[in-house]
Amino acid sequence: MADGCLLLVDAFEGPMPQTRFVLQKAIELGLKPIVVINKVDKPNCRPEIVHELVFDLMFNLEASEDQLNFPTVYGSAKEGWMSDDVKVKTDNITVLLDAIIEHIPEPKVEKGNTQLLITSIDFSTYLGRIAIGRLQRGGLKEGQQVSLCHRDGSIKRTKVKELHVFTGLGRIKVTDVEAGDICALIGIDKFEIGDTIADIENPEPLPPISIDEPTMSMMFTINNSPFFGQDGKFVTSRHIYDRLQKELERNLALRVEETNSADSWNVFGRGVLHLSVLIETMRREGFELQVGQPQVIIKTIDGVKNEPIEELSIDVLDEYSGRCIELVTRRKGEMLSMERKGDRTLLEFQIPSRGIIGLRNNVLTATAGEAIMSHRFIEFQPFKGVIEKRNNGSLIGLESGTAIAYALDKLNDRGKFFVKPGDPIYEGQVIGESSRDADLTINVTKTKKLSNMRASGSDDKAKLTPPVVFSLEEALEYIQSDEYVELTPKSIRLRKIYLKEFERKRTNI
Repeated sequence: MADGCLLLVDAFEGPMPQTRFVLQKAIELGLKPIVVINKVDKPNCRPEIVHELVFDLMFNLEASEDQLNFPTVYGSAKEGWMSDDVKVKTDNITVLLDAIIEHIPEPKVEKGNTQLLITSIDFSTYLGRIAIGRLQRGGLKEGQQVSLCHRDGSIKRTKVKELHVFTGLGRIKVTDVEAGDICALIGIDKFEIGDTIADIENPEPLPPISIDEPTMSMMFTINNSPFFGQDGKFVTSRHIYDRLQKELERNLALRVEETNSADSWNVFGRGVLHLSVLIETMRREGFELQVGQPQVIIKTIDGVKNEPIEELSIDVLDEYSGRCIELVTRRKGEMLSMERKGDRTLLEFQIPSRGIIGLRNNVLTATAGEAIMSHRFIEFQPFKGVIEKRNNGSLIGLESGTAIAYALDKLNDRGKFFVKPGDPIYEGQVIGESSRDADLTINVTKTKKLSNMRASGSDDKAKLTPPVVFSLEEALEYIQSDEYVELTPKSIRLRKIYLKEFERKRTNI
């Protein structure tokens, strides 16, 4: 829908790994960016060097000669000024607005019958699904009869009930739109991304746009732990199912499949981050649920097992680059390039999607939190072989109760804990990571036996290591196949699928 774009770059940091991804999309669409180098008020900033880095990046992305001849604007959003000369400070951002008018072309409008490609979808509780796109040809009016051309070639007659155009951060209702306008159409039923709104008499569909396929799935199920219903408002299977169906209305890359259980669903997405955004949104809305270990989608193509492959970029200090290479190659990653930028190194790999599960946590640990990771799906390739999994087992709670400092101190040599004194725990909850490769069931609710006998050293204070606190994405990457992440509006807990120890032993036989 866009005719141009602004590429916003930090005057000190320069292009980041994620910059490459979004810039490549813009270049492939033929857009000529206006480069905006921001934060020139920072001490030790390097706007001229950053300008050259942006040029080199665009050249590496095979930008055309016209795209490489991009205009550049310098300034500080914090101080509220923009200028076309880094050494000249102004008192407003007029230069940037003038650059948009000068360099962003007006919409290319063709003559002919009505054509609008649906490129985005919105959803309203009152209006239903809303189709969004830019009118390529012709015009549209409120109440107009149109043809809806589907991807499969079928054509259905329908009616536009309302038309909205975008202004600022909102929309306003209008009676008609002209070619070149970006608009929202209300009243169109059963449409998908890539469908065309066309003339009622002579429909001419536009080439459909492609949507990236899901690469990963997770099991979503109701929260059936002993602590269910304590934090959330929506805890039943009906609540969760209705929420997932609602998400399908606007989340195009999401797929939901029912399972043999009425309380569980397989949810497919583009990766751990894509699915974790949905989970975090549901948590904030008051839902309680449990999710299983992420699983990559395996396809059979021409009789060969194929898996999703991603392009991985790691920006890290030079001293840690060797550790990152070792971690990625152990997960079947293949290094494509290694480029030094000052005291940092940019590493690029191709790696199976299943190799990325749990990798971020290991890389951040190995680099003292200095690494910047980004990855994106490329294609399906033949299966790369077995990847080593988490070596350490889990520490599992033996009894329900409250974690006691005395017990945690005495069991400190068993591994790393995820709970602190005073935290409520239940039987079967994963409360830590074992120092060995096998699971270990321990009792951290045990208190010190009181007696009237005193001995030297018996009353020493407990010295506890701070517990490991997981973010949602880290928890999803950490769990094993026999574990769930329990999610409530206030808590993230790890647990075994089977809480009772005899049930776990029975399933392993």
